[in-house]
Amino acid sequence: MTKRYFSSIALAFGLLVGSVSALANEGGAELPTAGTNVSDKASLQRGAKLFFNYCVGCHSLKYVRYSRMASDLGLSEDEVMNNLNFTGAKFGEPVISHMPAESAKSWFGKDPPDLSLEARAKGVDWIYNYLNSFYLDPTRPVGWNNTVFPNASMPNPLWELQGIQVAVHSEATPGHDASIEKLELSQPGRMTPEQFRGATRDLTTFLEYAAEPAALERQSIGVWVLLFLAGFTFLAYLLKHEYWKDVH
Repeated sequence: MTKRYFSSIALAFGLLVGSVSALANEGGAELPTAGTNVSDKASLQRGAKLFFNYCVGCHSLKYVRYSRMASDLGLSEDEVMNNLNFTGAKFGEPVISHMPAESAKSWFGKDPPDLSLEARAKGVDWIYNYLNSFYLDPTRPVGWNNTVFPNASMPNPLWELQGIQVAVHSEATPGHDASIEKLELSQPGRMTPEQFRGATRDLTTFLEYAAEPAALERQSIGVWVLLFLAGFTFLAYLLKHEYWKDVH
């Protein structure tokens, strides 16, 4: 019975690891890690600034309210409403894009997705690498493509910061078509490549927070819960020892 119990645990753990690995490797080789840290409020604030300046025109965060974001990120109501709210929404309302639905469909063929749960669905490594992997592609309707998400219908929203990347293809060989070997920066942006990677890491961190705003509070409470359980376990041990000391 015990052997069957541990075998079930091992099987469940193996399935969990396998599913996580499959998600990380979706579409190809394992992606470089994003290195995000949702406990870093400075990174969250920078990521929020990037999102509201470059992303909210098309994408919503319908499960995140301006008021909750202000509280979690250490921002005042005035800072949020004056610097991050470009839609005229009230402080207690969720973050909704102001792009008309008919415009989105005419430009992109469909409504841009809500990004509230994007980090939960795709993973932070996928988002980070996606933001760094746009390149010019004249064959695409919007003129851009992406090595992480081929044939993406979205243009590069951060091209002014990153610059313009082009794909370097390998030579075609018998039985093998030419493939993309790497991306090269053909026109510099306002940031150096290192600065841009830091910016996309901040944006990814903010989207990770948006997918689970309670994570910040949960992590801080978790420490106290573990300390309580440790103390309770110690007291329970002393009680057991006292209760059974005269029983032989």
